[in-house]
Amino acid sequence: MSALLQGEPVTFDRLIALGSARPKLGVEILAVIVSLFFSLFCNSAFWQRFAAVGGWQASDGWLTASSLFVAITALHTFFLCLVLYRPTAKPLLALLLLVTALAVYFMDQYLVYFDPDMVRNILHTDSKESAELVSSGLLPPLLLYCVLPTLLMWRVQLRRRTWARAVLVRGIWLLATAAIATAALAVSFQSLSGLMRNHTEIRHLITPGNYLVSVARVMHDAHKVKGRPRTPIGTRATVVGRAATAKPRLLIVVLGETVRAQNWGLNGYARQTTPQLARIGPINFADVTACGSSTEISVPCLFSPYGRANYDRDRIEGSQSLLHVLEHAGIGTLWRDNQTGCKGVCDGLAFESFEHATDPLLCNADGCLDEVMLRGLGDELARKPGDRVVVLHQLGNHGPSYYLRYPRRLQRYTPACQNAELGKCTRAQIVNAYDNAVLNTDEFLARTIGFLTAQSATRDTALIYVSDHGESLGENGLYLHGVPYAIAPETQTKVPMVMWLSPGLAAEQRVDIACMKRGAHAPASHDNVFHSVLGLMQVRTDEYDPQQDLFRRCTRG
Repeated sequence: MSALLQGEPVTFDRLIALGSARPKLGVEILAVIVSLFFSLFCNSAFWQRFAAVGGWQASDGWLTASSLFVAITALHTFFLCLVLYRPTAKPLLALLLLVTALAVYFMDQYLVYFDPDMVRNILHTDSKESAELVSSGLLPPLLLYCVLPTLLMWRVQLRRRTWARAVLVRGIWLLATAAIATAALAVSFQSLSGLMRNHTEIRHLITPGNYLVSVARVMHDAHKVKGRPRTPIGTRATVVGRAATAKPRLLIVVLGETVRAQNWGLNGYARQTTPQLARIGPINFADVTACGSSTEISVPCLFSPYGRANYDRDRIEGSQSLLHVLEHAGIGTLWRDNQTGCKGVCDGLAFESFEHATDPLLCNADGCLDEVMLRGLGDELARKPGDRVVVLHQLGNHGPSYYLRYPRRLQRYTPACQNAELGKCTRAQIVNAYDNAVLNTDEFLARTIGFLTAQSATRDTALIYVSDHGESLGENGLYLHGVPYAIAPETQTKVPMVMWLSPGLAAEQRVDIACMKRGAHAPASHDNVFHSVLGLMQVRTDEYDPQQDLFRRCTRG
C-alpha cells in the first residue's frame, strides 16, 4: 500500500501481494467487529418485535433504539472479552457464528424465542425431529451469517502480547465496555425499563445473548437437580368404595401432541376433523387451557398436583407424578411412548418406547403412526391383572412435517403442504396438512375406544384424551409452538380434551354422562386432569382436590 501511495508502478505481483495481506488485530478489536456484526445482521427478529410493541412510536424512539444498539453491542463485546483467549478465539467465534446462524434462521422463520424452556425443548429433541428442521432454507443463513464471516475472520492475524500486557489491555476493555453499556442504558432508562417490564419476552430475541444466557440457566438448573431423588407424593394413597365383586378397571390416558382446540371438529370447527369421535359421542370439553406452550412444560405439569395455578417448575420436576400416586394406591401403570419420553413423569415405572419401532405396516424411516402403541397392548395388560392406568403418548401433530403424521388415505384436505420448510407453503396448504393429521388422531382415538370396548367382558374401561399444547399455523407470523407462556396466543394454549366411559364403569361409579356433557362447556384446564383421574379411579390421598375433579359434580350418591 505504501508503494501505491508513493506513486510506484502497480504490477501484477504487487496486486497479488496486497490481496494476500492479512490484517493484524487484537482479540478485543475482533470482539468488537463480531459484536457489531451480531447487532447489525443477526437481530432482525428483535428489531421487528421492538417495532411491533411500539418502540419507534414514542417521541424518543430513535434515542431508545440507538441506546439499545450500543448497549447490545457493548454487552456482547464484554462477554466475548471474558471468554476469548488468543489461541482459541477463532474456533470459539466460528462455533458461535454457526449457532447464531441457526438461531437467526429459526427466529426469522418461526419467530422462536430462545428462553430456557425453548432451549430445554431443543436439548431434548431427538435426531428424527431435528432432521425435519433441516432443509435447503438453512443454506443462505449459514452462508451469510457463518461461512463468509468465518472465512474473513480466519484471515485475521491476532496480535501476541506479553501476559502482563494482555491482562492490562483486557481489563481496560472490560471496564470500558461495561461503562459504555451502562451509560447507553442510562440515557434511555425510563423508556427501556418500561419496554422490558411490559414486554419481558423481547430479551429472548437478542442474539446471541438470548441462547447463551438460556443455556447457562438450563445447565445450572440441571446441575442443581442432578442426582436428587424425586420427592414422594401420595405415599398413603388408597382406593376406597370398591365392591369386592367389581370388575377391574382399565383407564387409558391418551396424551396428545400439538393439537389445538381451534381445529378440533367436536369444538365446532368449520371442518369436521373428528368424524369418528362425532359418531361415538364422547364427553367433549370445549374450553380447555394447557399448562404450557411446549411439551417440556405441559407434560410434567399436567401429571402434577401443582399445575398452572401453583406453577413451580423446580417443585413439579422434583416431585413424583400422578402415576406414582396411582402405584402407591396399588394401581399398576404403563407408559407407552411414540415420542421423546415421559419427561420424568414415569421415572422408575413401566415404560415402553415405540419411537424406533419397526412395524412394517405402521412405521417407516420417518417414524411410526400412533396406532403402533395399540399393538400387543392386550397381551401386556393380561400379564398383570387388577386395575390399570395406561398412558399413550402420541406423536400426533408434531410439526413442522404435518404431512408425515397421517396415512395417505386420510389426506382429505388438499393441496397439503409436503414440505418441512413451512415458508415454502401457503398458509392454506399448511392448515390442510395439519387438519389431515388431526383426522389421524380422531381415528386413533376411535380405535382406542374400540379396543377398550372389546375389553368390556373382563374390565370396566375409560379413556381420557388431552393434547399437551396447541400450535401456531402462521397467524401473526408465528409457527409451531413454545412462545413464552405470558404472551403465547390461544392457538398454542387452548387444547382439546375428551372423555369416554364404558356403560359398565359409568354405572358402577354412578357417573351421569348426560350431566358431564352439559357441564363440558365450562372452562377447564390441565390442572383438572390429575384430580379427575384420581377421582375416576377412586383414589384418596392428601393431594386429591375434589373441587378440581371433573367427575365429582356428576357422580350420584
